[in-house]
Amino acid sequence: MIERYTRPAMRRIWSPEHRFERWLDVELYACEAWAELGRIPREAVEEIRQRRFPVDARFVERVAEIERETRHDVIAFVQAVAERMGPAARFVHYGLTSSDVVDTALSALLVEAMDEILAGADRLLAVLARRAVEFKDTLIMGRTHGVHAEPTTFGLKLALWYAEMQRNRERLERARRGIAVGKISGAVGNYGNIDPFVEQYVCEKMGLAPAPISTQVLQRDRHAELMTALAILGGTLEKIALEVRLLQRTEGREVEEPFAAGQKGSSAMPHKRNPVGAEQICGLARVLRANAVAALEDIALWHERDISHSSVERIILPDSTILADYLLDRTVWLVENMHVYPERMEAVAGLTGGLVHSGRVLLALVEKGMSRDEAYARVQRLAMEAWGSPVSFRERVARDPEVTARLTPEEIAACFDDRRNLRHVDTIFRRLGLI
Repeated sequence: MIERYTRPAMRRIWSPEHRFERWLDVELYACEAWAELGRIPREAVEEIRQRRFPVDARFVERVAEIERETRHDVIAFVQAVAERMGPAARFVHYGLTSSDVVDTALSALLVEAMDEILAGADRLLAVLARRAVEFKDTLIMGRTHGVHAEPTTFGLKLALWYAEMQRNRERLERARRGIAVGKISGAVGNYGNIDPFVEQYVCEKMGLAPAPISTQVLQRDRHAELMTALAILGGTLEKIALEVRLLQRTEGREVEEPFAAGQKGSSAMPHKRNPVGAEQICGLARVLRANAVAALEDIALWHERDISHSSVERIILPDSTILADYLLDRTVWLVENMHVYPERMEAVAGLTGGLVHSGRVLLALVEKGMSRDEAYARVQRLAMEAWGSPVSFRERVARDPEVTARLTPEEIAACFDDRRNLRHVDTIFRRLGLI
């Protein structure tokens, strides 16, 4: 992933140095396990431990140099390790196949990445919860199909995102558990040249569980689950950002993302304050979805393994985890710092002259004995006449003889009370544990 969207912790996790550190961990833990079984001299393992070296840029370059000749990254890695460790390195990679190292280390890297993402999800949950309570009773017009529907509150929008992020966190946690497995089971997964004890030992040291069964590789449904969890997360973050974009339109300007001192909105129009942060979130979420499709394609491999998944994963796994981490951070910034204009929300809610209360008038007439069909027809006629007319819907209702024959002025006024729609807001907040 390009530097622009990479935060420091994720940069470290996916650096070549850290990846090779994790490969080296697998190799050395495997040597320790073989020594426990008496297959490798303990003094050799002790020498390997003593000659353990920090992976640096020079080592990374040496691996790349050897790989240019061997065309095999793990062979290049093992050869570079041998150059650093001397004779005892003959036991490095003993009994292993390349994927034993690569897949187990990759799982460890993904667990580290997922821990960063889960921490980001927790930060977003916290700010959503706080701002939901802050705007719990702030009236805003609810819309369906983009058209005014009935009044709701801005806090309910935030509470909805909070509940969805809770589900995202559960999915992310499940995906982390699903990927927190390793395999040291040999070329086709049947431990032909290795003892299952080695797998158990290495995985325990790496903070992983041994896969109950594998082929030459861990099965890619695990990685696909992780990638689809990230894609769904991206969908939620896009939903949040899209709502901010819609509410920031000039006609309403009910919410606005922050605009920093010195920031410029347009090279041609100095007045512009564009929701570029929210647009960025919406755009990058598309990458997460696209990468999830690639991960689903990686599930089906030839027989016990081919490498059609490998080149894909070198791109999509780092990129998607880096992007998810970045997007969570950007969404925290957006929700934490967005400007909310309650007076604009109330003004926008009143634009239709009470049309949004047509449902309440319908129900009031039904309660007073009018058939639903008759009540619907009458209320709809009054509503349609009010669209684009200087005489508001509320005025038309108050003058209609069929309505006034059944409803008192006080009952009509009650139909147009915005707060009636909000009387159960606290119930919803209590369900979510927010109050």
